[in-house]
Amino acid sequence: MRKLINILAISGSLRQNSSNTKLMNAIIALAPENMEFTIYGDLGNLPHFNPDIDVDDGPPPIGGLRAQLKEANGVLICTPEYGNGVPGVLKNALDWIVSSGEFMNKPTAVISASPSPMGGDKAYDSLLLTLKMMNAVIVESGTMMIPHIGLKLTTEGVISDPETKEELLSLLKALEQACH
Repeated sequence: MRKLINILAISGSLRQNSSNTKLMNAIIALAPENMEFTIYGDLGNLPHFNPDIDVDDGPPPIGGLRAQLKEANGVLICTPEYGNGVPGVLKNALDWIVSSGEFMNKPTAVISASPSPMGGDKAYDSLLLTLKMMNAVIVESGTMMIPHIGLKLTTEGVISDPETKEELLSLLKALEQACH
C-alpha cells in the first residue's frame, strides 16, 4: 500500500464558474487513491497583506492558511491570468507566506489555464518567480500552461482533450513522486 499524500489545492480565481477551479477539481478526480486533496477555500477572505499585523500566526484566516500549508505534503495551484499577471487574491495569499516560510522545500505543481492562445504565460512566469523566491520546490514536469482552456474542458468541468488529460496525469505522477 502506498503512503497517503496530502495535497493542498488552490485555485487563483474567486469566480464561481472559474475554468481554473473546474480544472483543479478535474485534476483531483484524476488523482491516484493515495493522494488526498484539501481545497483551500478562504482565498477571498484573507485580509490585505500588511506586515504590521503579521505577528505570531497573523490574523485568524492567515493562521488557517499557514496551518494547511504546513500539514500538506505538496501543493497544486491552478490559476488564471488577470491583467497580465497573477490574480491579486492569489498574490495576496502568497505575500502572507513569504516571511513565515510554509512553502520552503514544499513540492509544488503550477498550472495556468486561460482562454487565450498564450495560456496565461505572464501569470505562470510571475507565479513561478514568487514561489522560487519562497524556496518552494517546483516539481520537475509539474508545471503547465494550458491555452484555449474552453476547448479542453467542458462547461461541466470534464477534461475533453485527451492530450491535456495525459499531460495532467503525468503532472500528478510527478507531484506524487516529489512528495515521497
